[in-house]
Amino acid sequence: MPLEPTDEAAVLKAELVGLFQYVNRVRDEIAAMHRPADDEHHLPSMSDQLDAIVDATEEATNTIMESVEQATELLSSIRPDVNDAQKAVIDSAIDISNNVFEACSFQDITGQRVSKVMKSIIYVEERVNNLISIWGKDEMDKIEVKPVKEKTEDEKLLDGPQLAGKGISQSEIDALFD
Repeated sequence: MPLEPTDEAAVLKAELVGLFQYVNRVRDEIAAMHRPADDEHHLPSMSDQLDAIVDATEEATNTIMESVEQATELLSSIRPDVNDAQKAVIDSAIDISNNVFEACSFQDITGQRVSKVMKSIIYVEERVNNLISIWGKDEMDKIEVKPVKEKTEDEKLLDGPQLAGKGISQSEIDALFD
């Protein structure tokens, strides 16, 4: 049954109102990404955090590998001076060390996967910035950005691991206790 012209107008009006509300919701969400009420949800912050993960993982992996290498060298250095039973134990320990070296390849894989995620974040960030430029930064700044959820008093005190050069230094913490 075809719609009457007045019914068509009502349907069109309802669709336009729905589309307008959707565009406004998208605009508000983009404003929240551009100028978040909570710094933890800011796109550049996420990219920095992922960089910090890669750096910390690489640093820890290098420390593990250097330590295992030193232990292997120590075992190899005493191997000529021990009996056959002890040589078998040393050889087993060296095999275990080699397994640790192989397991440390996780760092490369982690770095590759984090890089893929970072590329996706950068892609989204570029699209958000393009939409911001379309709507205008001044217009976006007028939008009130509300936090996703209010933090408890304890959560406000906890910021987790800080990025290099951010947060309170150990000497500042020590000074608080002096």
